[in-house]
Amino acid sequence: MGIVSPGFRRRRRDEDSRLPPGQYLTEDFPVLSAGPTPNIPLDRWEFVIASEDGREYRWTWDELLELPAEEPTVDIHCVTKWSKLETTWRGVSLDVLMEDVETTADFALAHSYGGYTTNLPLEDLLDGKAWIVYEFEGSELAPQHGGPARLLVPHLYFWKSAKWVRGIQLQEFDELGFWESVGYHDYGDPWREQRYQGD
Repeated sequence: MGIVSPGFRRRRRDEDSRLPPGQYLTEDFPVLSAGPTPNIPLDRWEFVIASEDGREYRWTWDELLELPAEEPTVDIHCVTKWSKLETTWRGVSLDVLMEDVETTADFALAHSYGGYTTNLPLEDLLDGKAWIVYEFEGSELAPQHGGPARLLVPHLYFWKSAKWVRGIQLQEFDELGFWESVGYHDYGDPWREQRYQGD
């Protein structure tokens, strides 16, 4: 009988340094959702940024695809403790979408088709930290992973990367989202293991 069980793979040092505390690596892409997967026809899909004074900035699906796209390769970390390294996406940076938005807000509440919400400081969506993505690993984003488009905020736990995103409300105050209102951490930094309130 061998000492090392079949399927065991020793992690490389560079993987160890990229893995937040309490996380394990997976090659899969687990599917976790708070409700049913919404079906959003692309001819009715839109993304709206609403400023704190009521102004709205809207994009249809075709208009989103016409914007300059980026292909970030990032590590993602789920609050349920799995991590997936070097995932590649395609989408539009929030910096591009926010370019003409006038705001003094400090906070954002992301809204999804299906009613899901999650709160974030606005600064965590800017300066190359967040995207509205519509492709994953070279293919269109599958509905179970948030397609046609999801928010991608890879430096926070993955529940902050709202699936089926439809808009962002800019606010001068922090308003708890779906998971945050039932005990998940307001911020969700995987390197500080901010899974739940009090962490």
